[in-house]
Order: sequence, then structure tokens, then C-alpha cells
Amino acid sequence: MTIDGGERATRRARGVGKAAVLGAGSWGTALALHLARSGDPVVLWARSQEAARALRETGENTVYLGGHRFPRSLEVTGQLSAALRDARLVLFVVPAQHLRPVFRAAASNLPPSADLVIASKGIEEKSLLRLSEVLAREAGEEAGRRATVLSGPSFAAEVARGDPTAVVVAGEDARAAERVQERLSRDNLRVYCNRDRVGVELAGAFKNVVAIATGIAEGIGFGSNTRAALITRGMVEMARLGTRMGGHPETFAGLAGAGDLILTCTGALSRNRSVGLEVGRGRKLQAVLSGMRMVAEGVATTRAVVALAETHGVEMPIAGQVSAVLFGGTSPRDAVASLLARPLKEEA
Repeated sequence: MTIDGGERATRRARGVGKAAVLGAGSWGTALALHLARSGDPVVLWARSQEAARALRETGENTVYLGGHRFPRSLEVTGQLSAALRDARLVLFVVPAQHLRPVFRAAASNLPPSADLVIASKGIEEKSLLRLSEVLAREAGEEAGRRATVLSGPSFAAEVARGDPTAVVVAGEDARAAERVQERLSRDNLRVYCNRDRVGVELAGAFKNVVAIATGIAEGIGFGSNTRAALITRGMVEMARLGTRMGGHPETFAGLAGAGDLILTCTGALSRNRSVGLEVGRGRKLQAVLSGMRMVAEGVATTRAVVALAETHGVEMPIAGQVSAVLFGGTSPRDAVASLLARPLKEEA
């Protein structure tokens, strides 16, 4: 997309400023590319100076998202304070289990007027907190209140190449969510607003657990019937826990729930489905994880979700069996047999 002088003047007039994308993995890079291609000044932060130098020298992210050259408006740095300086929009795109120290380090440098967006998906395993709650603990309650979360069916590679994609941004502050919606809704990315931040966060985390389950079933050799059953009943478990924790039922039928669940359970680019696929074929979990460059968030999230289910007294048989396979030594076939042997009941 070419931005002419009139469009640049219009954007300056409406106050579009620098965006800081914290995290140079595939999703962070895709979001940085999306914003920079529209002509916005964007700084992409990598967690080490060496990684930042490599990105600058190659002009693309050859490790996580090769083939997409960086526009001139996209800068790369390994200095967090430099990335955050004068930012109007800050996107946190670091794996969920590594976000707390980034929140802590960023806290003193966050511009008070910047819109904060958490684009990572997961539940912190040790604390069982949602990521917006972790941000509030590390950067203060005010930052936690104004933060929004970005979720929905969105493979990084497809966003980077410009495939039509719909996502959702959720926040307690409706005006902040609307600002983020307007800032990100460009070209082929369409952003919807949602006020149910709790539900959107929980849906974005739990869909990865179900994706591991569908991958395990596929690895065993089961077909579409099994996958459809797991997706559908997985959405029931997602809504069961999500509503108990304060989410709205309709959220789990939307982009962050059903949309992302379908994508992650069926798409060839799904890391969590790929983990399940290898485990279902008989490989050990640690062997699978050690061979991956990217993080499969669903592994740690499985432990967290099972713990949350116990805390809130919610029945989640699929999540329980995924946990039993990944961490308890249960064979994939025995896990499926356990699910089929459960007492019969009505669907609703």
C-alpha cells in the first residue's frame, strides 16, 4: 500500500503517532509490518541486542517470518526504553509465560497517554492470573484498567501477507478499545470491539488446549468426526469456565471463542495442534518442544486451566485428559477411552 502526502497529513492531523511492538516473534513481527505498511512510524523491540542487530542487517525476520521485507518506517531496537519513548500505541507480543518481566521493565517507561494492547494469549501458570491482571500487578492498576487485549483467528503468516482477517479488541475502557480498533483496522485487517475483556482473554488462552486435544486425536489416526466433537465440546468447556469467571456467554461464540478455536484446531499453521499431533503419534512432549523454534502456549496453559477449573469447581474433561496425556503419563488412546466412558447426559 502506497501512502500519499494527503493521507500522511490526514493521519498527522488526527494524531496517529509512533507504535511500539514489544516482541519480535512471528505475531509481533506481523503486527509491526501491518502498521508500518500503512506509513506509521513503528519500532519493533527484540529481547536482545544480537537479535535486534540481525533483524536490522537482514531487513526481515528470517527466523520467525521470513519473506516479508521491513518497510522504511519500521525500526528495530534492543533497547526497551528507546522503543517506548513517545509511543502512542504499545503492543505487548511476548509469550505469556515470559510477559511479567517485560511488564515490570516497561512500567517506568510507559507513556501515560499511550494505548496499551496485550496481543499475547495465555494464563500465567504460576499465579493463574490473566495477562491483564499481571500487567496491573507490575505496572499499576491504572495501566491495568486502560489495557486492551487483542484476540481472534489470526495466523501471523497470513496477516503478514495481507489475507483478509477479522479480530477483536476488548477492554474495560470503551474509548481505548475504539482507538485501538481504528488504529489497527487497515487494509485487510478488520477489528471488532468487545467490552468483555475477561471472556476474550480466557477464550484466547483455552482454545490452545483444545487445539492440542484435536492434534492428539489426529495423531492417533482419528478423523473429522472426532475433531468436530472435540471442537464443539471444547467450546462448551471454554464457556463453562469463562462464564464462571465473569465472561459473557456470547463472547465464546464470537471471534475470540469459536473463531479462534476453529482456526487453531484445524489450521496447518497451528503450533498447538502440531504439538498434539506429534504426541498423538507417540513422541514424548519434551522431545516435541525441544525441536520447536516457536512457543506452543497451550502446554503451560493446560496446567493453568486445569488448576482454574479445580479452583472454581468447573468440570472440564477434555482439558483434564490433555493434562493427563502431557504430564501424567496417560496414553492418548486411554485418554480418548476415558472421555467416551463418561456418564451419558443431555447436551445442554
